[in-house]
Amino acid sequence: MSAAPQSLSLADGRLAALSWGQRDAPTWLALHGWLDNAASFTRLAPHLVSTLGIRIVAIDFRGHGHSVHAPAGSDYALWDYTHDVLDTMDDLGLEQTTLLAHSMGAAVACLIAAALPEKVAQLVLLDGLGALNTPPEETVSQLRKGVIAHRRSSSRTPRYPDLESAVAARVAGGVTPLDSITAMPLVERNTQITADGKVQMRTDSRLLKPSLVRFTPQQVLAVLSEIRAPVLLIEGERGILGERAWAVQARQAVPTLARHVLSGGHHLHLEPQAVERVADVISREHCLAS
Repeated sequence: MSAAPQSLSLADGRLAALSWGQRDAPTWLALHGWLDNAASFTRLAPHLVSTLGIRIVAIDFRGHGHSVHAPAGSDYALWDYTHDVLDTMDDLGLEQTTLLAHSMGAAVACLIAAALPEKVAQLVLLDGLGALNTPPEETVSQLRKGVIAHRRSSSRTPRYPDLESAVAARVAGGVTPLDSITAMPLVERNTQITADGKVQMRTDSRLLKPSLVRFTPQQVLAVLSEIRAPVLLIEGERGILGERAWAVQARQAVPTLARHVLSGGHHLHLEPQAVERVADVISREHCLAS
């Protein structure tokens, strides 16, 4: 199933987004993962819009996709992305919404749901829960690594001879495995043609620099324990959570959580062979909760 999304400009042009569905339908916000963009929901959104009669607005976080990069000298801390979501809600006139979120986007969604519970009706999390964290005893080493990296000049934005080469680079260099068919929508939205006909990435290269500070594991668990909205967690069998000790702890910390594990990888919502199963679970769980 496919449907052409509408392009949106939000937050005085600072944020870009893609929208599926009717403007007057109940709106869900979709939040992508690190180094991805709004096209992460290209294959899932049309299914949900058709089945649930909703509108989905997927934003490009700052520094990603078509959104503006963070100002020089500033950082890309996880909590900064919460303002991208809240600015979008303000622009769209949303007092409360469902957050459909993948990976890093799921971490951002959890922060908002815990800190501002009145803003979130439900969390639908795709292979992500909580946030990357650093034990207290590693605080100084993390800070040192981050400061040194941020003082260093940013690397040149990658350029490729054509789109296929850019896709191949994403497949080869991705933090989590994905194939070229899954990667194509992400890379298409994240590239632009230069004056000499090359393909250049839009992503801010500063996103690759390590964070200066991260939450501790205890802080992340405290955040998860404060989430009052119902949480639907859909994991890929080959995803990043599974039965790892941290993932088990994180799931146990959430007061109300329904978990489904489906065949697929970390980007299962974008994998052509898995997306319908993901949509079916979301639709079924949503109907049961209504």
